[in-house]
Formats: sequence, C-alpha cells, structure tokens
Amino acid sequence: MDKFVIDQAEGLRRLLAREGSRVVAVTGGAGSPGRTTTVVNLAAALTAQGKDVLVIDECLGPRSVCALVGGVRGAGNFAAVMRGERTLEEAVGRHALGFGVLAASRDNRAQYTAAQLQKVISGPADIVLIDAQLDAEGALSPLAMHAHDVLIVMRIGAQSITDAYACMKRLHFAHAIAQFRVLANHVANASDAQAAIENLAGVASRYLSVSLDSAGSVVADQHMAQALRLARCIVDAFPSTAAARDFRHVAAELPHWPMRPAVSACSPATARASAALFGATDEEHEAAGQAPADDLDGAPQAGVQPHATHATNAAHSTLAANADTFVAAVTGVHPAPNATSASAPSHVGWRTDTPAQRTSPQHV
Repeated sequence: MDKFVIDQAEGLRRLLAREGSRVVAVTGGAGSPGRTTTVVNLAAALTAQGKDVLVIDECLGPRSVCALVGGVRGAGNFAAVMRGERTLEEAVGRHALGFGVLAASRDNRAQYTAAQLQKVISGPADIVLIDAQLDAEGALSPLAMHAHDVLIVMRIGAQSITDAYACMKRLHFAHAIAQFRVLANHVANASDAQAAIENLAGVASRYLSVSLDSAGSVVADQHMAQALRLARCIVDAFPSTAAARDFRHVAAELPHWPMRPAVSACSPATARASAALFGATDEEHEAAGQAPADDLDGAPQAGVQPHATHATNAAHSTLAANADTFVAAVTGVHPAPNATSASAPSHVGWRTDTPAQRTSPQHV
C-alpha cells in the first residue's frame, strides 16, 4: 500500500512538472468577430497574471497582431528559427507589456515539416496563443494543428452565428476535431451570450456530434475602439472597463482548462480530406429537400434555362428559411410572421449550411 501511495505521488509530480506549452489556436468565422483583439487582450491579461506568453501571428497585414499593438520589433524571424540560425528566444519580438510575438506567414509555414514546426511550440512559454489563419477549405495550418484547444470567437448576431457554425463544421471535417471552445465577443449581456452558446452547443451536438465548451463572454465596450486607435489593448489602456475585466476573467480560467491532445495527434492524416467529406454535406441537403450548397451561389449561371433559374430562386428561399430557423434555434429570437426576406442574403452564401438531422452519427 505504501508503494502504491508513493507511485501515485510520483505520478502527480510528473504531471505537475509537465514540460511544454499549452497551445490555443484562436479563430472565427468570416467577418470581424474580434479574433485578433481577443488574442492580444488575452496575451496581455495572462502576462499580467505571471504567465510567460508567446503570440504567433499567422494573419499578417494591417489588422495583424503586430499592426494592432505596435511596438514589437524583430517579430518576423520565424524562418531564422526554422533554419537554426537563431534560437526561439532570440527571434521573438517582445511587446512592452511582456508577451512575445512571432510572425509566421503562410509562405514561411508551408515549407517546414511538423517536426520542425514543433520547435516553435515546445519553447519555454507557458501559453502559446496562435492567431490562426484558416486556408481556403477552412483548415488549420500545420503549425496551428499543434494546438490543444481551438477557440472560436463569435458575436451574438445572425451572420456571426452562421459563420461560426460554418467555421466549426469545416474544422471538424478537416481535422476530426470533436471539441471546441467558444468565446462570445461584443455582447450586450452575459446571460444572453451564455444562452446562445448553450443553444449552439445543442445544434453542434445534434448535427455534428461535436461538443462545445463556453470560454465566457466579453461585453461590448465603447472604449475598445479608442484602445485600437491608440494601438493599445483595452486590458492595458483602460483596465477598469467592463471588457477589460471580462478578458481578465477568461485569462484567469484559461490555464485551468482540461488539457486535451493536440489536434495533430488526433487527426494526423485528415487535414486534406475535407473536400471528399463535404460530399456528405450535399447528401444532407438532398435529404432535407434542398439543393447542394455549392449550387446556391446567389446568381444564375451562364446557359442556365429560365425554369432552372426559378428552381434556384426557390432553393434560395428554402435555404434562407432554414437559415432563419437555425439562427432562431441558437438565439431564441424568431422572425416576425410577416417579416420580409430582406435579411435572407445575410444568411445565404456560407458553404456549409445547416444540415438535415442524420439518421445515424457519422464519424471521421
């Protein structure tokens, strides 16, 4: 019995002394749900709580992490690390608040193996936040596939909810991801946000066999725009605001999320299988009496006969109605009985529409 207790204690010590970083890939649907500002504010809040944080910036451009916060020098040495010319510590740019930033463009990432990319993830940082850039098929980069958690940022609105669901569905079929975390951003109040996340979790479980965990919510705050104009994060610039408090709360909970296997460990060979798997989506549409989503591009095709155009328009109406039903199921807000379909275009056009309920679960 004494040996059993000693072995348990040793196992616990090894668990607590686990080497390596917790890696979180942060992404979201189309539009501007606030993914990058979420990454920056979580990095600032985690650093203030004593964590060593590395931000990997995959989304270069005017709205990138480096562009938003400013004051980061030497953040573009990713290739030098891969070639062994610089250590990770030497290559990482440091923000004034203390967190590190490393820019990793698509061209830089594409030429390296998973083993080489692991060097970036296995550094000394406690937490690695990846501002993840999805490819045209909605899949993670080979670097972001090292993430233990995929955090979906969304707003509580019709378009953002449909975009977030489409993002999850693509990621699920690309990598066989069975669990996501969802952060509701720019919300009016926390209770409505939580209700929407719970309803979305029910839809994802029913149609995708995917589980969603709430990462919390961040209230809409007028000071956020001013912080962005100052090239600051709201956690640092206006720490007493409601949004800053929400980001600090999420950051305080993040290190205590249950550790999951990396995405790459769960699906080493599924990253490029999504095109074949999306064929099942068309079958789901047909089972629901809908045209496949790829056929509903919003405009008649050249050479299409008039009756085909009428059929497409009818399919559009069905798709819009189903999208309204989907949004209503998530938000709990149903359209007025006599409302026009003027809002329909905001729901139409996302590739992976709400599927019909499956007769049996499908597993990747």
